[in-house]
Amino acid sequence: MALKSTVFKAELQVADLDRGHFADYPLTVARHPSENDERMMVRILAFALYAGPDLAFGKGLSSDDECALQEVDPSGVLQTWIEVGQPDETRIRKGCHRARRAMVLTYGGRSVDVWWQQIAPQLARFDNLTVLRLTAEETQALGGLASRSMQLSCTVQEGTVWLAAGERSLQLHPDTLLCPNAG
Repeated sequence: MALKSTVFKAELQVADLDRGHFADYPLTVARHPSENDERMMVRILAFALYAGPDLAFGKGLSSDDECALQEVDPSGVLQTWIEVGQPDETRIRKGCHRARRAMVLTYGGRSVDVWWQQIAPQLARFDNLTVLRLTAEETQALGGLASRSMQLSCTVQEGTVWLAAGERSLQLHPDTLLCPNAG
């Protein structure tokens, strides 16, 4: 018998001062049996960073063809492709070709250094790709906020992210490894 996903509910309040975006999002997040709280919370953080009316969670781990999050406009065109973790170059290339903008939110401690050293030269050619990195400490703290029912508040200002869940709060500083506007 196959294991089923665990459903998490989150009320996410986003105040993104960098983009001038302010909204509330009722989220239902299915955590795949092979996914841990840390990865699920990184997906929620990615949602908060790129939140908009058309952004939705993809099938992620249960599908090789879908990314963690995607923004499809009302006409059916893929506008934003978002992946978390350390995807391979082929997956990132496909995302960059399919969408107007692509984003990878990477994490994993020291393994990110090895991944980035190997993949960075191949990704430099994509002018629609952003790669952000979270530290192991940040993602571990994110995982600690996970609960089946969450009230989350996210504020983004000048690249710094404040995420609060009840009395607990985190300050995150995603490091930009690659950005279309850099250079």
